[in-house]
Amino acid sequence: MKFRKLVSAVMSAVFFVSSMGITAAATPETVQDKLGAIEKDTYGTIQTGALVDRINKIEKDYDGSHRSGSMMARVNAIYNEVYTNSTKPSLLADLNAVEWNIGHEVSMEPVDSRMADLEMSMMGKTGTGTYKQRLTALSKASFGTAVLPLDQVRVPADTLVKIALVTPVDSDNLKVGDTIRYKVADDVIVNGKLVFAKGLPGEGTVTKVKQARNFGRNAEVNIDFNKTKSIDGTYVDTHVGEAAKKEMKSLAMAAGASLAGIAVLGPVGIVAGAFVHGKDVRLPAGTELYIQTKADTTLYGVVTTQAQ
Repeated sequence: MKFRKLVSAVMSAVFFVSSMGITAAATPETVQDKLGAIEKDTYGTIQTGALVDRINKIEKDYDGSHRSGSMMARVNAIYNEVYTNSTKPSLLADLNAVEWNIGHEVSMEPVDSRMADLEMSMMGKTGTGTYKQRLTALSKASFGTAVLPLDQVRVPADTLVKIALVTPVDSDNLKVGDTIRYKVADDVIVNGKLVFAKGLPGEGTVTKVKQARNFGRNAEVNIDFNKTKSIDGTYVDTHVGEAAKKEMKSLAMAAGASLAGIAVLGPVGIVAGAFVHGKDVRLPAGTELYIQTKADTTLYGVVTTQAQ
């Protein structure tokens, strides 16, 4: 554990983390893209076949009936149910809340398998009916009510979020544009409301890679940790700012490393008996570090005695 914390501090020295240029992904606009996003989050993969058949299936699985209207109108209706938080939380927000209430962690798996796992854990068998009906049953079993304790809360800019890498970072294998996946490592609570839950996913993008060279020239990897999912399913703009860098340095100091020592961490090899090869950047999955929110954001958070 100390090693993980110490390695995470290298982010502010050998491993330079950028926060420039990239923001959270835009909402998909076409029927195909919106439907594909719903299918991937629901079943784990984008489905095949005629668009009308795929829309019929997703409507049946969520609502039990088919809507009238254009394909775009029908897909928009399901998309809003699954993702949009407005006067009430989205279906994903409710599912995240139930899952966190059971195990204090949220899975990165698709809706279908998450519901089945929760049903087996709580009731010993998988449920029947639509996803909405099954989620209502899970909500009642978990919280005692179908209406979950989710309230809106203002999350200030620079709120710290501890994360853990899912994708290993290796300067030898990365290229610009690669996606770095990570997940929230610890719950984040704001004004008594859980807003980032352990296990929620995030994505960063590699913006620069420089290989290590002779004469001690270090490798460099720049990553924009640009979007992190909150408990209500919203992707929040995040980055590594001064508060996050300060927290990582504090972790390194607590692990017993001096700041001078941090800058020289990494494998050092001798080339041809004379030249020192620069330090590579190699951070395994599970390496912990800090990011922070970019701006004030209003989210739905879980209000529970466990979160306070």
